[in-house]
Amino acid sequence: MKNLAVICLLLLNLNSFFSQSENLSQFDDKLIHFGFALSTNNSGFDLERNFPGSDSLRSVLVSGKTSFSLGVVTSINVNPNFKIRFILPTLSFLERAIDYTFVDPATNLETVYKKPLNSTYLDFPLLFKFRTNRIHNFAVYGITGFKYGIDMSSNIDVNNNGVGEEEKVVKLEKTDFSSEVGGGVDLFLKYFKLGIEIKLASGMRNLLYMTPDKARNLGEEPSKFENAIKSLKSRVWTLSFTFEG
Repeated sequence: MKNLAVICLLLLNLNSFFSQSENLSQFDDKLIHFGFALSTNNSGFDLERNFPGSDSLRSVLVSGKTSFSLGVVTSINVNPNFKIRFILPTLSFLERAIDYTFVDPATNLETVYKKPLNSTYLDFPLLFKFRTNRIHNFAVYGITGFKYGIDMSSNIDVNNNGVGEEEKVVKLEKTDFSSEVGGGVDLFLKYFKLGIEIKLASGMRNLLYMTPDKARNLGEEPSKFENAIKSLKSRVWTLSFTFEG
């Protein structure tokens, strides 16, 4: 019943979008708007291999899965064409993995290891929104900014010493810093404004935790999986639906 009520409310608002009247005509007169954002994401990495690395390593491939994010929107209306947006906090679930293929030189047999690198980030984005003038109940915008994230499920405390190759993990830094760029459309409906946007977050920090220097300080040897990587930076595509009143 709840899902049916939500669908009916959206249909009612979408019907008003095509009406002749201008919805929320005084929306841009308010200094601050609040709302929430529902998002789906596809995450991966920009990976740089470490050469020469292992002679038996044939390939290192990154794969990503679709997951979701949820955040609270605070939008400051500087003027009708420029907004400052905070989505604080944003809870983002990221699912990705690295596939390693090793070949035994003696037998030419392949061994594949899949290392999941799933994260639960508490994100703090600061975004700048540049919007066109309204055309009836419609406007287009571009968005750019930065995002700081803390991985609430960080694996840096895992000890790889004395465990088998299957159990060894690739450790990631606990925090990340990204630039974001994208665009979208604003639809002014009868009771709220619906924003539909797509953006790309590009990590600016090497997330590989177990570097040779850190390994020496911790008394731990980097695994062959970590030795194969020189740099690992996040890359996340996000499709968001924002609801502001």
